[in-house]
Amino acid sequence: MTRETPLHDLHRKLGARMVDFGGWDMPLQYGSQIAEHHAVRRGAGVFDVSHMCVVDLEGARTRSFLQRLLANDVGKLKTPGKALYGCMLNETGGVIDDLIVYFLAESWFRAVVNAGTRDKDLAWIRQHAAQFGVEVIERTDLAMLAVQGPEARRKAAALLSPAGSTAALALEAFFGREIDGWFIARTGYTGEDGFEIMLPGTEAQRVWNALNSAGVTSCGLGARDTLRLEAGMNLYGSDMDESTHPFESGLGWTVALEPRERDFIGRNALEAIRARGPQRKLVGLLLEGRGVLRSHQKVLLPAGGGGHGEGEITSGTFSPTLERSIALARVPAVASASVHVDIRGKLHEARIVRPPFVRHGKALVS
Repeated sequence: MTRETPLHDLHRKLGARMVDFGGWDMPLQYGSQIAEHHAVRRGAGVFDVSHMCVVDLEGARTRSFLQRLLANDVGKLKTPGKALYGCMLNETGGVIDDLIVYFLAESWFRAVVNAGTRDKDLAWIRQHAAQFGVEVIERTDLAMLAVQGPEARRKAAALLSPAGSTAALALEAFFGREIDGWFIARTGYTGEDGFEIMLPGTEAQRVWNALNSAGVTSCGLGARDTLRLEAGMNLYGSDMDESTHPFESGLGWTVALEPRERDFIGRNALEAIRARGPQRKLVGLLLEGRGVLRSHQKVLLPAGGGGHGEGEITSGTFSPTLERSIALARVPAVASASVHVDIRGKLHEARIVRPPFVRHGKALVS
């Protein structure tokens, strides 16, 4: 049986096309997926991300626990409200999940993990938290809305009290705090500015309707995927998983090997990989001609280019902003400049580019 968010009935009422996503019945789109995409790039859109798992971690040794659990270092978090993106790894360096952690107090951190890995993540976190006396609290009482786009913060803040609105608009990027009974974070997964709002599930439908009334477009998972791919953001289960490590997933920047004495899970494996050099890397692809890049299409290095081997597209789509096909692909580390992609038995040239493709509504590749 699929799970439902507190907004499920409203999605149905609004005519959303619903799909099973990681065991949750979620809206794919409400009308035109491309129109929803453009609404976020040009104005403001709201997404139901209540299927994500919000976990409060409490205890005197919570920071020490997270320094063991994550490849990135929560020691960087000095100011309450500051957030950190990073990965939980297994002992071989494979990515169990990617997540965001917020430092709220020395004995209280908040993590947000992916929906499809929820049960696995909770089991892993609880297993290791027990050694540090850390309490793991799954916040099933909360809904989560992502309000994204150049007009998103202004329109969302208008729903708060005057003092709350001022406080929300003053939030720096990658910070979150309690405001008017909601936890509001200036984070997102679209390449646009905006908020991710955690609020009581009982308030979610009222707030969604209020955002719609303010001109914020209801958006589904389809637009969320094209937006995140244009922004060059990884999707767990597509661009990385337990069979891949951060260095071959475009996530080397999230691995903190300093200080050397921090013994995080997977560290020894990553140090060995770094010493011998990763054999593969994650790159952006821009299709030079007509066609659509899709996951699992074969990527071939051109003959005579000094390279060899093949790779695979991990995420691909038609970019509504660029009006071209784009992708993320895992390819041999020697790949450079251009490759060929096998689309239905025909080889098409694609250029290797550095993600993101689009950020804050502006094309970064041509």
